[in-house]
Amino acid sequence: MKQKVLIPHEKILERVREISRQISEDYWGKDPILIGVLNGVVFFFADLVMGLSIPVRMDFIKASSYGSGMTSSGQIKMIKDVDLPVKDQDVIIIEDIVDSGLTLKSIVETLQTREPASLKVCALIDKGERREHQVDIDYCGFTVEKGFLVGYGLDFDEKFRYLRDICVLES
Repeated sequence: MKQKVLIPHEKILERVREISRQISEDYWGKDPILIGVLNGVVFFFADLVMGLSIPVRMDFIKASSYGSGMTSSGQIKMIKDVDLPVKDQDVIIIEDIVDSGLTLKSIVETLQTREPASLKVCALIDKGERREHQVDIDYCGFTVEKGFLVGYGLDFDEKFRYLRDICVLES
């Protein structure tokens, strides 16, 4: 399989800095909890946090609807839950890519039952090609209509995460 660059690394970093500035403005004077959705979010999460000018607390959750294929299994598997209590806290879920919307919808619903003061979603990629569940994305890096994306943390069967650019995987 080969990959074709869709979004170059410098453009990614520029957009991440813009999102960091916006979150810093929106949460000025607050202490939000950022919850990264593992594993794909690690590079985006790190770059986003380092661009903030406000204090934040960080936690992670791991859920998956994939496995080793290119399409969602339709079943959500919760692998790691958050450790920080979110009741009455401002929470921002940080996601690498929203594809079918199933995983994010499940995470949002789970966290909403814990009564956060506010709950927002930040996603690097909003990809509508296979959207089955409507989810609101409050901070979006890029909108991509179609293609299987890898790089900058995004993977295919745990491969290609190391690529600096976001690429379309071609067979």
